[in-house]
Amino acid sequence: MAAVVCLAPQAQADPAPAHAAAQPAAVTQAATVADALSRSGMSPAELFSALRTGAPAAPAASYTVRSGDSLSKIAEKVYHKQGAWPVLYWANRAKVHWANVLGEGQVLKVPALPAKIPAAPSQLGPAPAPVAAAPVQATASAPAQATSSGSYSGSYSGGGGFASCVIARESGGNSQVMNSSGHYGLYQFSSSTWAAYGGSSADFGHASVSEQNRVFNNAMAQGGQSNWSPYDGC
Repeated sequence: MAAVVCLAPQAQADPAPAHAAAQPAAVTQAATVADALSRSGMSPAELFSALRTGAPAAPAASYTVRSGDSLSKIAEKVYHKQGAWPVLYWANRAKVHWANVLGEGQVLKVPALPAKIPAAPSQLGPAPAPVAAAPVQATASAPAQATSSGSYSGSYSGGGGFASCVIARESGGNSQVMNSSGHYGLYQFSSSTWAAYGGSSADFGHASVSEQNRVFNNAMAQGGQSNWSPYDGC
C-alpha cells in the first residue's frame, strides 16, 4: 500500500526569508535617495559632498587699526603670537603696501592662523630718499682732507614722517654719533637692540645710513612706534 502523506497548506508554501520584512523599508529609502538625485540633477558623489559641506562658512574676522598699532602688535592680539604678523600682511596686501606703515582706521582681514607662517616680505618699508652729497670746495691754501668711512660727514634728515622726527630728536641727523650710554647712530640703538632687529654686530658704531634705515624698518615692523614715541614725543 502506498503511503499517503498530507501536508498542511502552511507547510506546502515556501518559507519566506527572514529579511523579507525589511525589504520594503530599504526599497523606500533607496527610492527617496534616487528621487533626490533626479530632482537635483547631481551625481551621488556631488550630493554626498554637498551634504558634508552644506553648512555656510564662518565669516572672516576683521580688525580696525588703532593709533600706535603695528602688524606684530595686532598679531599678538588676534593670534597671541607676534611672529605671525606676515599672515596679516599677505592677507591684506591690497591695502597694506608696506609692513611697517599702517593707517589708523584701516580695516584688516584676520584669516585663520595657518600651520606654517609665511615668510616676511623682503622690504618692510619704502626706500629712504637718497642723500645729496655736499660739494667739496678746494682751497688754494690747503687741500681737502679725506674723512674715514666711520666719521660723521654730514646730516641726514630721513624720508619724512615719524622717521624724520626720531632722527631730529635722537641724533640731529648725525649718523655716526655715539652717546655716553653707548647708544649709536641716527636712531640711537643700543648694541643689543641693534642686533635684535637684524643689525650686524661688526657694523655697530660705523654702519652706513642704509643699514641703519633697514634696522629701523625692522624695529618698526616688529615693535611699532613704541620704541621711540614715549621718549621723543613723535
